[in-house]
Amino acid sequence: MDKYSYLSNGDVDAIEELYKKFKENPDSVDDGWRKFFEGFEFSKTNYEEQGTGATGVPENYEKEFKVKELIEGYRTRGHLFTKTNPVRERRKYRDTISLEYYGLSDEDLDKEFQAGNELGLGNAKLRDIIDHLQQTYCHSIGVEYVYNRKPTVLKWLINRVEQNRNTPNFNAEKKKRILHKLNQAVVFEGFLHKKFVGQKRFSLEGGESLIPALDTIIEYGSELGAQEVVVGMAHRGRLNVLANIFGKTYEQIFSEFQSKEYEDEIFDGDVKYHLGSSADVKTQNGKDVHLTLSPNPSHLEAVDPVVEGISRAKIDNYLNEEEKIIPVQIHGDAAIAGQGVVYEVVQMAQLRGYRTGGTIHIVINNQLGFTTNYIDGRSSTYCTDIGKVTLSPVFHVNGDDAEAMVHTMEIATQFRQKFKRDVFIDLLCYRKYGHNEGDEPRFTQPSLYKEIAKHPNPRDIYLKKLQEEKVISKDDFKKMEDDFRKMLQERLDDSKQIEKAKITDFLSYTWRDYERGDKEDMVKTIDTSFDKKRLVELGKKTNNLPEEIKFFKKIHKLFSERDKMIDENNLDWGMAELLAYASLIDEDYPIRISGQDCERGTFSHRHAVVTREDTGERYVPLANLKEGQPRFEIYNSSLSEYGVMGFEYGYALASPNSLVIWEAQFGDFNNGAQIIIDQFLSAAEDKWNSMNGLVLFLPHGYEGQGAEHSSARMERYLQLCAEGNMYAVNCTTPANLFHVLRRQVKQKFRKPLIVFTPKSLLRHPKCVSTLEDLAEGSFNMVIDDDKVTKKNVKKVVVTSGKLYYDLLAAREENGNDKVALVRLEQYYPFPQKEMDKVLNKYKNADEVVWAQEEPENMGAYNQLLRFWDGNLKGIARSESGSPASGSPKVFKKRQDKIIDEVFDLKK
Repeated sequence: MDKYSYLSNGDVDAIEELYKKFKENPDSVDDGWRKFFEGFEFSKTNYEEQGTGATGVPENYEKEFKVKELIEGYRTRGHLFTKTNPVRERRKYRDTISLEYYGLSDEDLDKEFQAGNELGLGNAKLRDIIDHLQQTYCHSIGVEYVYNRKPTVLKWLINRVEQNRNTPNFNAEKKKRILHKLNQAVVFEGFLHKKFVGQKRFSLEGGESLIPALDTIIEYGSELGAQEVVVGMAHRGRLNVLANIFGKTYEQIFSEFQSKEYEDEIFDGDVKYHLGSSADVKTQNGKDVHLTLSPNPSHLEAVDPVVEGISRAKIDNYLNEEEKIIPVQIHGDAAIAGQGVVYEVVQMAQLRGYRTGGTIHIVINNQLGFTTNYIDGRSSTYCTDIGKVTLSPVFHVNGDDAEAMVHTMEIATQFRQKFKRDVFIDLLCYRKYGHNEGDEPRFTQPSLYKEIAKHPNPRDIYLKKLQEEKVISKDDFKKMEDDFRKMLQERLDDSKQIEKAKITDFLSYTWRDYERGDKEDMVKTIDTSFDKKRLVELGKKTNNLPEEIKFFKKIHKLFSERDKMIDENNLDWGMAELLAYASLIDEDYPIRISGQDCERGTFSHRHAVVTREDTGERYVPLANLKEGQPRFEIYNSSLSEYGVMGFEYGYALASPNSLVIWEAQFGDFNNGAQIIIDQFLSAAEDKWNSMNGLVLFLPHGYEGQGAEHSSARMERYLQLCAEGNMYAVNCTTPANLFHVLRRQVKQKFRKPLIVFTPKSLLRHPKCVSTLEDLAEGSFNMVIDDDKVTKKNVKKVVVTSGKLYYDLLAAREENGNDKVALVRLEQYYPFPQKEMDKVLNKYKNADEVVWAQEEPENMGAYNQLLRFWDGNLKGIARSESGSPASGSPKVFKKRQDKIIDEVFDLKK
């Protein structure tokens, strides 16, 4: 079959050019072409020696080239001429697979060609070669794969696609299974449409072949070693997937249509077609497979990175092998083409820190985005062209041909399990109703919906086929349908007895050992102390570089300075951070950190990974603290915020015992991930009953460096803070960072933690802590001023972050001992008791004010007014549409004005 595989690299003109080069110098062409031309010369000589008097290249040999090019044309462009669209005529393309295009004619149809060996046909008539190619590449399945650059992968795809002419040959049992799943999908949707008239459900009707497709991944995937499947999808068809793949009870789904109150009043819940689920299913071959469906907001593709993060966490935590889990992403055609996060996630697929062994991407291609026609929704030929970025194979399948879809899913699953790479399936179908069931699609798509109205559903099409094949009788099918519909009615009746709706965490087993935490729990003091002697030992190990490894000389100097910090008991931010990680690893907590340049740290403060000077290999001191230690993983990410933060959020969802951190290169980079912050980080516990302990490191501070990279937009986070949904802190000491990171995993519950981290304070001579500060005590939510005499204070200034050190320097310079500087370290939940305890010490103070470096419409001030018990005057920059000035001179002027107002210097 591979006898002429080297012919696939060029057209006829290119082959002639190669032949000329061979004639001049045989060694100037590669081995495959040299062998071919040597055989060609031998055959040509024999031909001329037959005494026919013919000269030149025999016509049949020229046509062998042309037939080979015809075969390659089908492999390359056959997908443009398929019968894959069930309700529209395909766009017309220039015919590049015709006989005429390759210099062949009808007269050649009954001639035999050796090129048939390329297809496994042996010497074959051109007519048979074309029939084979038409069935393989231009029927219900279109295939794109020739751009793959790995010969072994390309060879496998060619062999797998062309065997059996890319046509399924299922036995009767398999066909009945497909019909069964189609029947479930069709009857379920029809039942909902009748019983819950006008209610939104975002039906799968028109794309019901998705259900046997997913069933195939589970069944066939389990045979190939898969023990888990993690699914991400938007709302289209979600209820059908929940019911007929995940086994969510029909009565529970019906109950959710009946608008009931929730069992637990602290949750707001979410619409039924956003909810997640998990299930253990047993395949027909008796294998157990665990299924996970992640909840997803209306931001269609936002769940993509979350699913990848969940999958990677499961691999890291207990599966250990990528083939044991299959991530499945179900996209919409308009969304996969239009949403940038898809590109971010696809580009992460093979990266060391983010790979999950390949994802099966299925597109429910109903050819409309809300009301937008596909020709207005993308510039690419196909919605799946994003798959070519990573050279992934793409299959286009007619959604009316259920067997073709199942056949394709088997190829896709086998490909993923074998090569651990992404694969895309474009399920061309249609949407029976409007965007939702109350929408009128004929407003914008009258001709299309005229065709859809009279088009039979995939089940009926397949049923007719099976009845013609005598696989199932009319009576047997009627019983199948009636029994299922009767069961649905019984479940509907049962659902009316359910008094209240229930929100179940889709990862409830993973989180079985954790409790719910409320605002009161979040302001309790947690013991985060750690043995000082052991802390010193860990510090020494963290600062130890193997003598046998050669490192850049500045690295040795840096580590020597860190070692000196331990000896002199004077720790900066970076050293305290590393000791926090070391202490947690010592207590068997795994740690994962990712972000742009986070291995070194944007500001060169971390250096958790050092690079060998001679080989470029990485060395991670924190991964070498003790035998059998838990994972310490830190990865420089791609230049992505949305995708990477979503990935880490998903990783934290499936890793409650781990410390998981995403670090922004600068705090304002969180802008790119706002959807993850709004829809998942702040709201998931309220909507989906899902806890998460993800930590965000957001560098924040005004150093006169311009509008960009000054502000982490803390006001946005504080606006989102409510009902104890997450922490927000702005630490001013290395020790407080140490304790807050330890607190994050020492508690019995998990909440997202927003840490506004410093920039200039990383090396500020006064921003230091001692080993005792780390070893003893806990996180301080409020830090009192220990440098003033309380009875002399007339004004208490509450502040936070870098501004504290600016005000401290100004006070030391002007000698004003009547102003106390109190630090608020935790913005949310607001520590009212701790604040009152500190403020009550200042009996003679006339006023308490809040001072911030951000403009008054930004920063913490306006949100603190929500939490503060009583009135609170604010000192800040004037309101502004931009976070900071671009001029260092203007910056200093505005900063000086804040300082002057704090100390009443201009009065």
